[in-house]
Amino acid sequence: MAIDNLPPLRSVIEAHGLAAKKSLGQNFLFDLNLTGKIARQAGALDGRQVLEIGPGPGGLTRALLAQGAIVTAIERDERCLSALAEIAVAYPGRLNVINGDALHFDYTGLFSPEADKPKIVANLPYNIGTQLLLDWLLYEPWPPFYDSMTLMFQREVAERIVARPASSAYGRLGVLCGWRTSAHIAFDVPPQAFTPPPKVTSSIVHLTPRANPLPCSADKLGKITQAAFGQRRKMLRQSLKSLGGEALLGKAGIDSTRRAETLTVEEFIALANAL
Repeated sequence: MAIDNLPPLRSVIEAHGLAAKKSLGQNFLFDLNLTGKIARQAGALDGRQVLEIGPGPGGLTRALLAQGAIVTAIERDERCLSALAEIAVAYPGRLNVINGDALHFDYTGLFSPEADKPKIVANLPYNIGTQLLLDWLLYEPWPPFYDSMTLMFQREVAERIVARPASSAYGRLGVLCGWRTSAHIAFDVPPQAFTPPPKVTSSIVHLTPRANPLPCSADKLGKITQAAFGQRRKMLRQSLKSLGGEALLGKAGIDSTRRAETLTVEEFIALANAL
């Protein structure tokens, strides 16, 4: 189903010689019905600012624009810029493409403070997705510059994002996401939907920042979770030895014989605040 008058994505890729680069974590989605479904997960987009990372040939970009969004897209791959420029012409004044590296980008001042906060919607390149999420989770000051995040990850990473205590996927990422956001997996995307197809299933995750997360130093919580889950099979008195061990656990009122995966987000925050 056509959503605009632009050529099909396969034709765009052929015309601009955009073979996916493994070094950039690229896997292109050609199905505009699927990209439309991803865009709709972000909620109402008409007139809303949207930040997109790694648009590639612009499949998701077109879906966002078709639903009325005003898109700022950050693309590292210079080969994609001419294809994105054609989309910008088709949607005058609603697509701003920045050639840059999202991992080393200053988002301060990118969006008008008078307008609604932007929604981040992106099929993140697999090789930088987790680090970008951590950067946005640990953003200061909080509440952050964005309204929500609708992001694609490998299914394994998505499960870690939404994991709860006592599950095998529960770890540092689950604690940090649980502390500052409300997150859920919206739906899965099979490998065959991509070109080239990855070896794993992907998932769309929607995260909404908590306006008032429990008070805690992001840096200290990072240290606690890194130490605790770095030796997750050991009792906390051993895994947290370098940070105070028994004394720290006693101060937080936590049994020193417990293991990291049994602690709730609230208990990890108590430990960070006791540090």
